[in-house]
Amino acid sequence: MNGQEEKTLHPQIASRQVTQHILKAFGLHASKRLGQNFLIDAGIVRGIVEAAAVEPGDKVLEIGPGIGTLTQALAEAEAEVTAVELDKKLPAVLAETLKGYANVRIVPGDILKTDIPALMGEGAFKVVANLPYYITTPILMALLEQHLPITHLVTMVQKEVAERMVARPGNKTYGALSVAVQYYTEPAIVLDVPPRSFIPAPEVDSVVIACKVRPQPAVAVQDEKLFFRVARAAFGQRRKTLANALKGGGFPKEQVQGAMERANLDPARRGETLSLQEFACLADAFSALQG
Repeated sequence: MNGQEEKTLHPQIASRQVTQHILKAFGLHASKRLGQNFLIDAGIVRGIVEAAAVEPGDKVLEIGPGIGTLTQALAEAEAEVTAVELDKKLPAVLAETLKGYANVRIVPGDILKTDIPALMGEGAFKVVANLPYYITTPILMALLEQHLPITHLVTMVQKEVAERMVARPGNKTYGALSVAVQYYTEPAIVLDVPPRSFIPAPEVDSVVIACKVRPQPAVAVQDEKLFFRVARAAFGQRRKTLANALKGGGFPKEQVQGAMERANLDPARRGETLSLQEFACLADAFSALQG
C-alpha cells in the first residue's frame, strides 16, 4: 500500500465516535490543567482550514494539535504542517493518528519557548490553533509582537475574548486587546462554535476568529512599546478620564498635559473613545516630550 492510499483510508478524527475511540485506545482524558477540549465537529474543522485560506504547499504552524483533529484536515489540504504540542503524552498518539501523512511534522514543546524563525525557516507561513482559553491571548500577542512573516492567524477563542478583539472605539468591549490585535491584523469572527462541538463540552461559548496579518501595522508610531503602554494605561481605569487614567498608569502629570495638547485631544475624553490613529498621535506626543 503506498502512502497516498494509506492516507485516504484514514478515518476522520473530527467525529465523536473516532475521537472517543482514540481517547479510549490511548487511555487519554482531557486535562483540566491544560484546558483541553477535543473538537468533534467536522464542519468547524473545515471552516478553520477555509478561514486560513490554506492552499497546497502552504507552510502552516499549528499550535496544540491534540490528537490530530485539525492537523489531519490541514494535511488533507496538502499544507506543510509543523505542529507544536505541549502535552508530553500526545506526540506518541499523533505519530499513530497521523501515520502516513508525510507532510506533517510533530514538535514537542512550549510554543512560548520555541524559536519559531528557526522552526519555520524562510518565507511566509500561516498559524492555526485550537488553544486552551487561559493562554490564548499571551500566545497570540507573543506571535504578533515578534513581527514574524505570518499572513493568517486563525484560532478558536472564547466568544467574549473574540468580541474584545474586533470591538471598535466607543464599544464597551473595546480595550487594550482590541488596539493591539487591530494594530497588527484585520480580525473577523468567522464561525460560532457551540459547546456540543467538543468533548468534554466547555462551559463557555466559542468562536473561530480569523486575523489577516497586516503587511505593515495599521498606524505608524515612533515607539511601539510606548504606544502599547499608552493604550494599556488609557484602559487601566475605565471610569476615569483619559488624563487621569494616564496619570494612574504612571505618566507624569506635566507630560500628560503636554502630550494631550500636542495630540489635540480633550483630556476629559475616555480611553475607549480613541481610535488607533489617536492613540498613535498621543504616543508620539509622549515620545517627543520624553526625547
